[in-house]
Amino acid sequence: MLGRMDNLTITVGDVTRTLPTVRVGNLGRVPLVEFIGDSDLTKAAAQAMLPLVPDGTELLLSVVTNALPLVHELSDRSGLPYVVARKKRRTYMQDPLIQEVPSMTLGVGETLWLDGPHAARLRGKRVAIVQDVVASGGTAQALARLVERSGGQVSGYLAAFKQGETELPLSYLQELPRRL
Repeated sequence: MLGRMDNLTITVGDVTRTLPTVRVGNLGRVPLVEFIGDSDLTKAAAQAMLPLVPDGTELLLSVVTNALPLVHELSDRSGLPYVVARKKRRTYMQDPLIQEVPSMTLGVGETLWLDGPHAARLRGKRVAIVQDVVASGGTAQALARLVERSGGQVSGYLAAFKQGETELPLSYLQELPRRL
């Protein structure tokens, strides 16, 4: 439901939020979803996403970003463990897998780093990729590549919100407008 031009109202479960919009490059104004610091929205989204977790999934994978509290809450509710890739190399990483992310929605290329011991946890597992918002699917594809390189198999792609077009077989709660 559209509110004023600089806001968008969403409802997940019994939680309603008015999202601010931010200008992003050539995209114009886009709604800003924030799970970090919003426990009620995070819990509502995780609860609503439970039925989206594909049968046979053994592990969840995400990126240390705004999706971190979401994947953590989904892990608590589903009983599935999770692993996260990082956007920066950490000095403690042991033999990390490095994966470039194709063109990002924000127009900035990124690199994902998966610590070697975390990559080992994916080996032989059916892994669901969890994100807060999927726009083009570039980050999800990079995460899928990390799963494959680790010897795992992607069981599905989950997001709280879809924003834009992606060719991924994505399960999501709601679609956000691509721009306002």
